[in-house]
Amino acid sequence: MPKKVVALLGSPILDGNTASLLNEAIRGAEEAGCEVEKIEVAHMDVLPCMEYFQCMGSETCLIQDEMEGIFKKFREMDGLIIATPVMTMGIPGRLKSFMDRFQVFYMAKYHRGRSFITPERREKRKMLFISIAGMSIPNVFDGVKLTAHAFGEIIDCPYWDEVLRNDMDTIRDIRTRPEVVEAAYRKGYELGKLLG
Repeated sequence: MPKKVVALLGSPILDGNTASLLNEAIRGAEEAGCEVEKIEVAHMDVLPCMEYFQCMGSETCLIQDEMEGIFKKFREMDGLIIATPVMTMGIPGRLKSFMDRFQVFYMAKYHRGRSFITPERREKRKMLFISIAGMSIPNVFDGVKLTAHAFGEIIDCPYWDEVLRNDMDTIRDIRTRPEVVEAAYRKGYELGKLLG
């Protein structure tokens, strides 16, 4: 049975540079034998976390929207690929709101002490992080990487590896940097092989 990978696109531009890199990573993971489901987060009808705290004593969220199905996918997946641009030194709003909704996982793991993912499964689950930034300034990826690391800990899918490219305001088209496109494919393939 193929390993399941969820691929999150954090950019609202479905045919942009971030999407191109994600598609290459997906191609790599699929060629390594994984089944990949791509989720275009910016185009989902998802509310932000309202901190109702029902999830303190429950495995569900009080907000009824598309996230109910997403939580199930995140329990069942073997690997995760996140591709996002840097916006104001951080994760774009829609993707960040999506991540914040995983309070359900946070409360299960840290409040009730009963994570949805067993320690044995956690050891095998891995996250590949892909990000681009417009500017070429020091520490431009620090914010997004810290958020991705924290998210991986909450959902028990630890940060494994990354593909990063800054200075996109100058580069404009990621296809002019074939080494970055190839890195996205290669890391997706490596992820798939490690999961398999």
